[in-house]
Amino acid sequence: MASSTFDLETVSLIVANQDRVTDVTFPIQSPVKERIIHLCAAASVKDATHAADAAQAAFQAWAKTPASVRRGLFTRAADLLLAKQDLLATYQHEETGCSRGSARHTVGLAANLLRDVAGKISGVNGLMPQIEGGERAAMVLKVPYGVVLGFAPWNAPFILGARAIALPLAAGNTVVLKGSELSPKCFWALGDIFREAGFPAGCVNILYHRPSEASEVCSALITHRAVRMVNFTGSTLVGAIVASIAGQAVKPVVLELGGKAPCIVLDDADLEAAAAGCAVGAFTNAGQICMSTERIIVQRAVAEEFQRLLVQAAADRFGMEAGLLRLVSSAAVRKHEELISDAVGKGARVVLDHPTILSGVDKTMDLYYTESFSPIVSLHVVDTEEDALSLANDTEYGLAAALFTRDLARGLRVAGELESGAVHINQPTIFDDPNLPHGGFKSSGFGRFGGVHGLDQFLQTKSVTWLSRQSFGSGPLRSHD
Repeated sequence: MASSTFDLETVSLIVANQDRVTDVTFPIQSPVKERIIHLCAAASVKDATHAADAAQAAFQAWAKTPASVRRGLFTRAADLLLAKQDLLATYQHEETGCSRGSARHTVGLAANLLRDVAGKISGVNGLMPQIEGGERAAMVLKVPYGVVLGFAPWNAPFILGARAIALPLAAGNTVVLKGSELSPKCFWALGDIFREAGFPAGCVNILYHRPSEASEVCSALITHRAVRMVNFTGSTLVGAIVASIAGQAVKPVVLELGGKAPCIVLDDADLEAAAAGCAVGAFTNAGQICMSTERIIVQRAVAEEFQRLLVQAAADRFGMEAGLLRLVSSAAVRKHEELISDAVGKGARVVLDHPTILSGVDKTMDLYYTESFSPIVSLHVVDTEEDALSLANDTEYGLAAALFTRDLARGLRVAGELESGAVHINQPTIFDDPNLPHGGFKSSGFGRFGGVHGLDQFLQTKSVTWLSRQSFGSGPLRSHD
């Protein structure tokens, strides 16, 4: 820890395109440098209210901005992300501990997302359905909600932050984004990209707060009268609280929550490809991805050979010297160690120590049900396809799943039985694409980000009807008198 914080930079809030430094700050500890690297402005309820008011003030003009203008701004923001890719990757590396290469990749994904969203803006269309009565006509419009409040986590701040901003913004809403207190400089930098790209003041507002003030500040944001919708990406525990507050205020929510992703290795799989895919799915970013593979379920006929290949793949790519498996905080390290200690103490066996592969994990162990969010994966051996499905679905979560097989028809059949928002055949569980709807089943949330109709989630429908001919016989209605 630094001996003095007087000379450290303070990461500011962004409200109405202005940097805002508050009287209260808190320190940001780097898992890489193992010291405080900067301070962060702490938003109060007053600051949160100011941000929501700024978003509301910008809404009407932004909602009427032509699609071509919006598209140009998003394209400019994507260009800026790529131009600053190395700098942004450094921020993410220092604040979250991920490798620079992984961070650069996620910045690139964020730029791709902005380009994809830009291309969808002109595709927002209403309907003119036929209705009862020959002299009546109707149209169904898609209109923005107003101010959308977003919550984005620390583990992929640029891609998840960009998603929380871009989708509602492209649909004509304005945004207040509550970024994680673990990676505030990443979220500030993202807000600065939108500001530099030319988005009008108030369209994108960035806040963070001290952990001790989360309840007060977030409740004030969710219940602010200008906020009409909430989207949240994070843990199931916190997401349930956010949804409860929003529900009491009668505001719609989109939730992408926790996961306990399974990967099934069937007895006809390409075992080398399966081992590599499982290692990537389990240990990329030290397992700190909501779609990380947490359970590998392999049929007994190929279990011994698959385990050998999995250990080799994990050690080669993510071993002590080959891979950086830093966890974001001391609390994350403690959870990781406690899950392993509990499982081993109850009879689980260590197949590989670093990263950690355990066999013999059963329902008596915390790891069986708990999302570890760390570089641990449990290896389960089953006899039949039915046993594999039963075990894979034995969880409260349902965000992502994967399976490996050489038989596509078999893979599609198994995929249909998996209780998950996404299933990837012969690919890791962490695969994602902006053209696909993204979200979970069960306690992994509801609503969808992205996909062909990715903006629809952030639009509401309005029906407009009219008489095409005056009932009292004065002739057809005219648009101009």
